[in-house]
Amino acid sequence: MHWPVNSIRDYSEERWEFLLRESTGGKIFVIVIHAVLIIISLTCILPFLHLIALSVSSGHAVDLGQVWFWPVGLDFTVYRYFFENTPALRAFGNSVIITLCGTALSMLATVLTAYPLSRRYLYARKPITTAALFTMLFSGGMIPTYLVMNSLHLTNTYWSLWLGGLISTYNMLIMKSYFESTPGEVVDSAQIDGCGEVQLLMRIILPLALPMLATLTLFYGVGYWNMFMSVILYISKTNLQNLTVIVQGMLQIQGNFNVSAMDMMQQQEMVSEKLKAVGVMVMVVPMLAVYPFLQKYFVKGIMLGSIKG
Repeated sequence: MHWPVNSIRDYSEERWEFLLRESTGGKIFVIVIHAVLIIISLTCILPFLHLIALSVSSGHAVDLGQVWFWPVGLDFTVYRYFFENTPALRAFGNSVIITLCGTALSMLATVLTAYPLSRRYLYARKPITTAALFTMLFSGGMIPTYLVMNSLHLTNTYWSLWLGGLISTYNMLIMKSYFESTPGEVVDSAQIDGCGEVQLLMRIILPLALPMLATLTLFYGVGYWNMFMSVILYISKTNLQNLTVIVQGMLQIQGNFNVSAMDMMQQQEMVSEKLKAVGVMVMVVPMLAVYPFLQKYFVKGIMLGSIKG
């Protein structure tokens, strides 16, 4: 008598869970696992709570080291002066433009590169892949890259940020491997029905690859949002700089805040630790706000990418 594979798997999982619940060793094992997971979670949550508390506490309490995970004397002076006396709002808009357009261009270029390389009948497929892999080990260098951007008159434009790192070889290879894992039966059926390469990519390959696309979109988005060195190199105009550069300059009060317009009490609130906490919060919160909206596409992509037998 042959048992269905799913039934055997379900029985094994239920038997394992039963043994963990009933045996003393199993109970200890479960307790230890939960304790480890709780500790790991706290190492991620508590520093963030500490930064929140620092950013909204009074400068005097922060300077005395009285702030831990709960605010002491609510004060939003640094936040108010950060947005009133610095080009923060304009820089935020620049960061949004750089991130959205850069992510879209990078994803488009990565898909258009990874898909042909995933097709086994592509001529010189292996040499091209090897050449792309070579760029992960050796780069042209900072000075030659800057000279190229300057000769193309791309400095002080967002194109210097987008074209300089348009494709991440690592992300492209991940996407290529994912495309190669697409069941051959699905591809053959689509081709028999008359799908060309463009239709095959748009209607079959990409819908099945939604989890991977969402993941790489997040990778590219975080990279563009946190972009710093490229902005410093290629963007000298203040009105084009992103939020990362402004936040870094925020720690230099004389250069970013109109300190002369503050009274003595307000200047005392601008302590170093509080400035760092506010800078981190301004940078992190937008990405945290976006992630829940992206998470649903992970689940949706998994459902669309499943193959029913």
